[in-house]
Amino acid sequence: MVRGSTDDDAPHIIANVHGDGLTTLQWRELKGAHMRDPEDEIRDTKKGVQVIQVERTGPEYIMRVAQVGEPLQEVGRYALKALPDNVLIGLFISAHNEEVVEEAIVWNVRIDKPVPDGYNPNQSGFVGCRLEVLNVFDGKRKVIHEAAGRFEAPNWMPDGKKLLFNQDGSLFTIPVEGGKTEKLNTGIADRNNNDHVISFDGKMLAISHHRDGLPGGGSTVYTLPLAGGILKLITEKTPSYLHGWSADGKDLVFVGQRDGKHYDIYKISAKGGDEIKLTSNSGYHVDGCEYSPDGKYIYYNSSQSGTMQLWRMKPDGASQEQITFDELNDWFPHISPDGKWIAFISFPTTVAPNDHPSYKRVILRLMPAAGGPPKVIAYLYGGQGTINVPSWSPDSKQIAFVSNSERPTKE
Repeated sequence: MVRGSTDDDAPHIIANVHGDGLTTLQWRELKGAHMRDPEDEIRDTKKGVQVIQVERTGPEYIMRVAQVGEPLQEVGRYALKALPDNVLIGLFISAHNEEVVEEAIVWNVRIDKPVPDGYNPNQSGFVGCRLEVLNVFDGKRKVIHEAAGRFEAPNWMPDGKKLLFNQDGSLFTIPVEGGKTEKLNTGIADRNNNDHVISFDGKMLAISHHRDGLPGGGSTVYTLPLAGGILKLITEKTPSYLHGWSADGKDLVFVGQRDGKHYDIYKISAKGGDEIKLTSNSGYHVDGCEYSPDGKYIYYNSSQSGTMQLWRMKPDGASQEQITFDELNDWFPHISPDGKWIAFISFPTTVAPNDHPSYKRVILRLMPAAGGPPKVIAYLYGGQGTINVPSWSPDSKQIAFVSNSERPTKE
C-alpha cells in the first residue's frame, strides 16, 4: 500500500491478492472518494499469485505479479497524481467482510530505489550493494551485508562458513551469517575485478587483476593459495577474464580478446603455457565459461542464436550445444557441487544480448543440469557483479549474490 497520509480516507493505491484469488491494482483518487480498480482484473481460482511487485515512476504506479517460479507480468498501472512526492509505504491485510478472517504470510520484502535510465556509474558513482544468501529450494533470502559503495561476485568458501567477494580492487571474506570483513592477501594484485574462482579441491584461488598499459585494460589471470600468498602469472596476453577451474585442478578456462574485436573461450594449464582456443566467435559473444564438477562439460553463455542463451561443450571445445531456449538473455551458468542444478542470471529483452550492465531488473533462475525448464528463484535489481562467478554453497542448497539499490540519504 502507498498512501498520502495516515488518514483513513486518504488517497492511496494498493496492490493486493484477495482471499478468493482475485488479484488487482486498486486506488482512491481523492481524499474521501470511493475505491476504484481497472477492468483488467485477473482471477486465479486455484491459489492466487504469490509474488507482488509495485513500481513507482513519477506519478505512475505499476503492478506486476507472478506465480512462484515464473517471471513477473504486468497486471495494472495507473497514474495517481493526488499522491505527494513523499508517501507512506507499507504492508497490509484486511477482509472485505467483517464476518471473515483473512490470513497471510509475507516474506522476502525489499524496497529498491533504481537509478534513472541512462545512468552511468563510472560518471555518477555506484549505488548501494547488498550481499544476499538464498535457499534455492524454498526461495527464502537473507541480506547479510550492505555497503554504500560497490562490491561484487561472491564465492562460497570451501568450509561453508564464509563468502569471498571483491571490492575496490581487493578481495574480502565475510561470515555467511554476516559480520566483520577481512581482507585477503593477494600481494601486488590490487586491481582485482569480479572474476575470482576457487579450485574444486579448495586449495587454490584464481583471479583476474588489471595490469597497466596493456590491451583491454590489461586483465590478467593469476593463481595463488586460497589462504593468500605468492601470485603466479598465468596469461601473458590480455584482456583475459577468468571464469573456471577444471575439476582436476589442472586447467583454467577464461574469456579472452585476441584480435581486438571478438571474445572467445580459451583453456590454459594452471601452470601457465600455451592457450588453447575452444570457440571460434565471428560476430556473436561468448562468456561465463565454467567446468561441471564431473569434468565432462564446460558450460557457458553465447549469443550465436540471436539472444544470449546457455550452452555447453566438451572440454576440448567439441559438441557445442544450446541448453536454454527463451526470449530472455541468460548469463553465467553455475553448476551446483552435486552436479544436479544450474543457477544463472537472466536479463530482460530490453538489454542487448551481448551486454550485461549494472542496475537492471533481473531474475535468477534454476534448471536441472540433466535438462528441463528453468524456474525463477529470485527477482532483484542488479546485473553486472550479481552472480558472475561460482557461488553455490558446498551442500548445493544455497547461492550467494549481490543486489543493488540507491542508499537513502540523511536529511
